[in-house]
Amino acid sequence: MDSDRAYLLGLIIGGGVFGNAEDVFRIRLPYKKWGSYLENPARAGQIASDILRKVGQMFRAIYNLSVSYETTPGGNWVILCEGDTTNVKEDLTRYGIPCEGEIRGVADIGVLTRALTDDNLKRRFVAGLADTIGSMAKSQRRFSAEHQILSFEIKGYNFKFVCELCRLLYSINCIPDQVNWNHPNIHCTSDPYYQQWNKGFKLRILLDQYARFGAFAFRTKAETQNENRRLQRETHEAEICETREIHVTTSTVHPAENDARLPEQIRGGHYLHFRHFCAVLGCEHAPYEALCPFLAHPGKYINPFPILCKESITRIDEIIDSDDLLSQREYNESNISVSSFLRMYNDDANTLIYGDSASNGYPISEIMQAIAYVIAHDDELFGKRPKGYMQIIEKHVNDDPNCSVSVRRPDLLTPLVIAGNGKGTLIGAANPRVYERLVSRDPDNQYKLLVRQITEEDLRNA
Repeated sequence: MDSDRAYLLGLIIGGGVFGNAEDVFRIRLPYKKWGSYLENPARAGQIASDILRKVGQMFRAIYNLSVSYETTPGGNWVILCEGDTTNVKEDLTRYGIPCEGEIRGVADIGVLTRALTDDNLKRRFVAGLADTIGSMAKSQRRFSAEHQILSFEIKGYNFKFVCELCRLLYSINCIPDQVNWNHPNIHCTSDPYYQQWNKGFKLRILLDQYARFGAFAFRTKAETQNENRRLQRETHEAEICETREIHVTTSTVHPAENDARLPEQIRGGHYLHFRHFCAVLGCEHAPYEALCPFLAHPGKYINPFPILCKESITRIDEIIDSDDLLSQREYNESNISVSSFLRMYNDDANTLIYGDSASNGYPISEIMQAIAYVIAHDDELFGKRPKGYMQIIEKHVNDDPNCSVSVRRPDLLTPLVIAGNGKGTLIGAANPRVYERLVSRDPDNQYKLLVRQITEEDLRNA
């Protein structure tokens, strides 16, 4: 192993795609708008130069392959590696990596990372990954431009690959800041009827941290790193996972938690926080002690019903009719003024209403978001998301003090329905004492939470 070979293996594993042809394989660079000739022709020219001069020279020297490239109108690039690919495949096979399909979707890099015997080799391998799947789009930031991020974008369901990459980064003191796992408890926390949850993984690192311990071979990537860092007023240091504080918000139970594409170790579990996955996967850096108080009282943080589902009223009625528990409810329907909900919210934004005790009921904060969606005009919505829900509510109340919504209140604490203007919402109640009875621990993994389906008996025996 040498530094150039380590870099090329990172590049191949990050973007490599192998087909049936024996004399060619491709490396996809998913640069999108960042690499578009139309968006930034100067940068696109530099990318072409980096591919031909840097990547091309290394492939010729190490594997005797010739390199060219293709581009798409959307800004994606494809490196074509042509010639006798035997040596590349032998290298990958030596490290237990199959040479078929999209490599990073199936790669186990455990053997390879052990062959990276010094920090320079590790940095060069990571540079190959960063040059392919490392995104520095302006949207990759923590809350504001003050915290610039490098995000490794990983498709598929290869949880082990993400864990191994995290460990490799830790070994060069490049501490990951966040992992968005490809799981509904990360990408779909409020609506169990939302199907487009499989958005891939994002392993995020503070750009300041990566600048100290990582590297880019592409000049274009290095220049973008410097441009983004100049947007910050300060330099930021990552904190190790073991001592990071954890903030948990309630999440819905999604049927895709049992998706067959998820690895067995993850499948069937419910996860309260992205670091909860790390504990279940046995990472030595997971904050086990900080997680334990949340795992001890999961009813506060898990809801078997939608926290907030926004659809057409026709779709809401279909959801209710197709559910054995919801369809058996008796609903008390009434029109209630929006201003009355607004007063409740202004009095206490954390209040629960329509419950049968002080500890349960429907959160007024979710109700306000539902109302904003229901009463909003089309130009006040971005898809189903209100463009400033309190502003929308206050504007509509000011324009029409008698503005009201239809409220269907069920006889048990199943989801509340708020409807109007052809739109509808489902809002699940907070009911921690009941929900806690639904949760158990996996007998083979004390950190993995299992949630059974709620029944009418559970609600009646509250």
